[in-house]
Amino acid sequence: ISQGRLEALLNFQTVVADLTGLPIANASLLDEGTAAAEAMAMFYSLKNKRNKKDSVKKFFVDQDIFPSTLSVLLTRAEPLDIELEIGSWKNTTIDESYFGVLLQYPSASGSVEDYSSFANQVKKSGAYVTVAADLLSLAILRAPGEWGADAVVGNTQRFGVPIGFGGPHAAYFATHEDHKRVIPGRIIGVSRDSQGNTALRMALQTREQHIRREKATSNICTAQALLAIMAGMYAVYHGPEGLRDIAEYVHTNTRILAKRLSAFGLSPSHENYFDTLHFKASAEQLYKIRNVAEKEETNFFYGDDFFQISLDETVDGEDLDRINHIFEIAFEKTSSQNGISIENLNELPESLSRKTEYLIHPVFTKYHTETEMMRYIKRLENKDLSLVHSMIALGSCTMKLNAASELIPVSWPEFADLHPFVPPQQAQGYLKVFTELESYLCEITGFSACSLQPNSGAQGEYAGLLTIRAYHKSRGEGHRNIALIPSSAHGTNPASAVMAGMKVVVVKCDEDGNILVDDLKEKAELHKDNLASLMVTYPSTHGVFEVAIKEICDIIHDCGGKIYMDGANMNAQVGLTSPGIIHADVCHLNLHKTFAIPHGGGGPGMGPICVNDSLAPFLPGHPLVRTGGNQAIHAVSSAPWGSASILLISYAYIKMLGRRGMIDSTEAAILNANYIKARLEKDFPVLYTGENDRVAHELIVDLRQFKSVGISAEDVAKRLIDYGFHSPTLSFPVAGTIMIEPTESESKVELDRFCEAMINIRKEIDEVARGEQDPKNNVLVNSPHTLEQLSSDEWELPYPRSKAAFPVEYLRSGHKFWPAVGRVDNAYGDRNLVCICPPIEDYLDEEISETLNA
Repeated sequence: ISQGRLEALLNFQTVVADLTGLPIANASLLDEGTAAAEAMAMFYSLKNKRNKKDSVKKFFVDQDIFPSTLSVLLTRAEPLDIELEIGSWKNTTIDESYFGVLLQYPSASGSVEDYSSFANQVKKSGAYVTVAADLLSLAILRAPGEWGADAVVGNTQRFGVPIGFGGPHAAYFATHEDHKRVIPGRIIGVSRDSQGNTALRMALQTREQHIRREKATSNICTAQALLAIMAGMYAVYHGPEGLRDIAEYVHTNTRILAKRLSAFGLSPSHENYFDTLHFKASAEQLYKIRNVAEKEETNFFYGDDFFQISLDETVDGEDLDRINHIFEIAFEKTSSQNGISIENLNELPESLSRKTEYLIHPVFTKYHTETEMMRYIKRLENKDLSLVHSMIALGSCTMKLNAASELIPVSWPEFADLHPFVPPQQAQGYLKVFTELESYLCEITGFSACSLQPNSGAQGEYAGLLTIRAYHKSRGEGHRNIALIPSSAHGTNPASAVMAGMKVVVVKCDEDGNILVDDLKEKAELHKDNLASLMVTYPSTHGVFEVAIKEICDIIHDCGGKIYMDGANMNAQVGLTSPGIIHADVCHLNLHKTFAIPHGGGGPGMGPICVNDSLAPFLPGHPLVRTGGNQAIHAVSSAPWGSASILLISYAYIKMLGRRGMIDSTEAAILNANYIKARLEKDFPVLYTGENDRVAHELIVDLRQFKSVGISAEDVAKRLIDYGFHSPTLSFPVAGTIMIEPTESESKVELDRFCEAMINIRKEIDEVARGEQDPKNNVLVNSPHTLEQLSSDEWELPYPRSKAAFPVEYLRSGHKFWPAVGRVDNAYGDRNLVCICPPIEDYLDEEISETLNA
């Protein structure tokens, strides 16, 4: 039921793999800085996997890297004791004391360098080479994978995605096959379904934190799937020739501009460049240029003794004339170089120019008209079950209505086209939104300060823990590094704690899912001299309001620790209680859950943190824009306000609902969950209820008892597809269960429809239990049933087609959703990993086979 977006993400992975010259790519990361930091952490882990007693800690970063990336690297390196060495690659020799290097290609100042000999020397020393590359430039520049890169990371914003004051954009991460089991984030892979047809899936269980928890190397959960789809579609539409034309157009305009500005005595600092010109200038020149440019509504990038101009494909001849005019005024000189011939311009040398093909798969040559592209996108959309079809009751995900009135402002050019580093006087609208949104979130959480920078929930966890770490350090208690985490916690919690330099101590939960207070007291007292924090989810991951929550928080405070509250379940709190009320110190908020930002099939999301007065000084800063506290930690995201443009959605959500509407929403979410509980508990055991036999905003239905008759929780989840529903969360936080969260968005009619489906599935289970259905060949174990299967001339299953496809009457009234594939063979996909579009030969083989069988 997600084959459409999985195909679109596979296209994205293929684009990245082809352009970078590496065989495997993931389905996006949060931003370029995060991607670079993930590469650093991955190679640190690989290098020291068998070398922990005498670990190699030095990581070289070339000085001509983006400042935002460097800041994120500094943030990630310090808790892990990684030593960053910053300098010029031209003057550095890498030896066995380094585990890796990071290079920018083209560099932050625009230079295109031949790194091949340096990369070769790095690899001889046993270190890994990471390259942060401009993906569009790789259409004409030699691919990093060809000259020695072990990983290539970057941002795909310029593949048709609005800049949006900093985001959201899809970062990318490509590497070698050898690292496929440690690559961070999700990977989409090719497998087959129960009928032997090609089917796509998330491969290799890439959300490793759910399995390895505190041993995980990454806490990445939400990524930027929607933006990756946009970027992939940009490449599908333009194809290899179109991308090359765009890249060459940008490069040609940059060369023309360099020639025109030479008339003013300005010479680019670098011989080779792609889209960015770097010029040295005196303070007086910089003042004049900036003064004139801003009057002409044009922004350049300025340093202490230089300025830079970057171009993209939207820049045309008139824009070049305007830039030229700015310098005529600033230098009080007329330029006459309007008709410059490109034959006389400096070209890239052969050693830097791309020779290899890319995007040779048919998908990149088929859809180059608007109508064909539209139809392709629609075909993919039709394969996906979404909220336009039915309720998506994914527990712990809060799949609520994303109102059009909240989404529309994101597309307005005043918001969509603004660069994050424009002078603040040019961004007063955004800044007003941020100030008001921060104040609303602080009021909702009961805290005093907020950072909007973290661009995912896991990033918010990490940022919150870093503020706690900085707080303890500021008091001379940097040795406090123990994080107590309940055994029921979301897998990102222990992964984030380890990334923040903490040691995880697990606290037990009782049979009702509550934290065992006695175990907590014992462990808090045992570690009180080194206790840093408790990570707690409220309501709990089991969907219950823990009555002892204040006592739990006070125990930690009495031992010198701080309380980090995971805000994943904030949809059950807003307006009724708050993290401040329960005595927490910091929480993150999933704006893509509680505050109505669409999930996008795996991102974008936002995970801002709110803190009390004690932690406010340590909120994250940024190297280019003033943000955060007066003792700010380094940046956790590349952009000052993370994925800034989608903050407009949460802002509109809060503004339009108001105080009463927010409270009504919370009460309706809790009511809906308890209504489902009341309707289902006669047929299914409901785990974990509170003292009043109620749940919070979600409930866990126990399906383990049906294993004895051959029916698994997965069978129930897949059978729900035949009834027109996306499965609730499967086997989390308890194996063999489903967790249901209806949210406030669903009507009683939709809740009843879902409950009818579940109750009818229980009847089908009972048929198996009574021996009326074969335990190994029935509607449950064979689900979901595809239209191709149902419309086949042959039907050998021991039940009628109508029972498979239309088990309840409402399915005949417009509610039927046909899955594109049957049940996916996960094991086959892992054994035969393919993470890019299959080669054209596979399609040729299919055509030959069809011809022979005709």
